[in-house]
Amino acid sequence: MAVADAGSLSKAAAALGHSNAAASRALALLEARLATRLVERNTRRLYLTEDGQRFLARTRSVLADLADAEAEAANAVLDPAGTLRVSASLSFALQHIAPHLPDYLRRCPKVRVHVEVANRYLDIVENGIDLAIRTREVEPDSAIMVRRLAETRRILAAAPAYLAARGCPERPEALAGHDLLLYTYARDPNTLRFARGCEGTTIDVSGLLESNDGQILRAAALNGLGILVQPAYIVHEDLAAGRLVPVLDDWDLPRLTINMAYPSRKHLSAKVRSFIDFLVERFAEQGYERRWTGRQHGSTTC
Repeated sequence: MAVADAGSLSKAAAALGHSNAAASRALALLEARLATRLVERNTRRLYLTEDGQRFLARTRSVLADLADAEAEAANAVLDPAGTLRVSASLSFALQHIAPHLPDYLRRCPKVRVHVEVANRYLDIVENGIDLAIRTREVEPDSAIMVRRLAETRRILAAAPAYLAARGCPERPEALAGHDLLLYTYARDPNTLRFARGCEGTTIDVSGLLESNDGQILRAAALNGLGILVQPAYIVHEDLAAGRLVPVLDDWDLPRLTINMAYPSRKHLSAKVRSFIDFLVERFAEQGYERRWTGRQHGSTTC
């Protein structure tokens, strides 16, 4: 695990407090016992073999279980401790995890938090993730538990200056005459399915700007580059402040469910349980779902 994480044998040896010779000997003994090559090396880099990758994934899970067992034996069930690895998109981590971490760490001072920012869904077990924030409702791995955190609308919005120059689209079909800012990791990013009461329409769109990160699109929209399509949790504060204006707000796009995903174990470690409970409590206190699923009353509308 240390070799895979560090990317080199010498760095792994240093991290574990071993000599290079001792680390190399330990790896060779492990490969001999398993009768398979786990690591390939050349003059430029080190990489895991296919067998090594499979063994690493299982090893992470086993050692995580062992850490939980040791924590329980040390009464850590009642006293959260250790490193908590959390994964989320950049936008969610910036806006809805980082601001709340001071309160969580005051509540659980023995926990250290590692936030792994990734806009794609990381493999939870392989990457040693304790808790991932995701907008998909089903995990391909049945060993991963999913708990709902909140629901959010997807919003079309633009800067007042853009709408003053280009006008407000009155129906979804009018988007063909506008510059759109699209998130490439969305499901079907070039297809927008609108609903209003019993009425529905599907529009094929292309973006003036496309990105795999919501903050790039948000910055572009704030600078008047076009109309973005993003979850309300990314742009709600901009809408409330009037920096962005909702577009076609009486129409709905399919909503997203924000979920917490974590490895299924009979007994969750205290650090994971404490963070899950903290997020649920904080989201309820802040009324995030109410904010993110309502119409944008009180803000300027297009």
